[in-house]
Amino acid sequence: MEKITVVGAGAMGRQIALQCALSGFNTSLNDSRPEGLVAAEAFTRDYLDGRIAKGKLSEEKKAAALANLRFCPDLADAAAEADLVIEAIIEKFEPKAELFQALERICPPKTIFGSNSSNMRGSRLAETTNRPDRVLNIHFFNPALVMELVEVVVHPKVPAEVTEAVVAFCRRIGKTPVVMRKEIPGFIVNRIFRALTREAISLFEEGYASAEDIDLAVTKGLGHPMGPLRLLDTTGIDVSYLARQDEYEETGVETARPNRILKDMYEKGEWGKKTGKGFYTYPKD
Repeated sequence: MEKITVVGAGAMGRQIALQCALSGFNTSLNDSRPEGLVAAEAFTRDYLDGRIAKGKLSEEKKAAALANLRFCPDLADAAAEADLVIEAIIEKFEPKAELFQALERICPPKTIFGSNSSNMRGSRLAETTNRPDRVLNIHFFNPALVMELVEVVVHPKVPAEVTEAVVAFCRRIGKTPVVMRKEIPGFIVNRIFRALTREAISLFEEGYASAEDIDLAVTKGLGHPMGPLRLLDTTGIDVSYLARQDEYEETGVETARPNRILKDMYEKGEWGKKTGKGFYTYPKD
């Protein structure tokens, strides 16, 4: 596995692509929005320059990473020779399914399709293609350049050799993979995280404590590095709401339904750090 394509140049996709390029992979980053690729390239250069300024990266490694990374507006150009495609687009089933169907027409039979979805089962996407044995979840965590864990979620049609290839890829880019051999929406980390944040949001929503005190209680009482409400702001209220809504629509389980305040914040565009307001308010810079 040498050629990687990442589709979606948002906060996650641009970081996954850069991690691959820094690890020596020939990497293409695609986005249907030209402005998304422009922002991703600016982020890449700023990040690399910041690492150099801190003494964490050499000029040579920066040059190598930039040489490994292409910003491609055309999906066919980006993915035609890929060994692995990682999808990191909006957390909605229909756009993901349409993308996987387009990739199936573009990519050679060897290509593995991985979804970075934080909730959506890979088998649902696999069923929309004619190569279900090469579709699975490869779930990174935000910020992907920092967080070590990757959840590799397989379903019965994925053979052992595909799982092993993806696990080996994760290790080559410096990540720690865990394999889920039975699918469930939300996987491991987010199911545990949602149980925690559901209660934290309820406490805030019903006026029991402020966001600051809820987060302080969790960091000082449970030893978490960041409180649950601050973490929701960091990962994106929109991402959390859409994932929970997808799980609720698929399962009908009442406890999966997003908290009312989460729905309100999503509809108002209060998506956390990325928009300047979530449970907290952030300066524009």
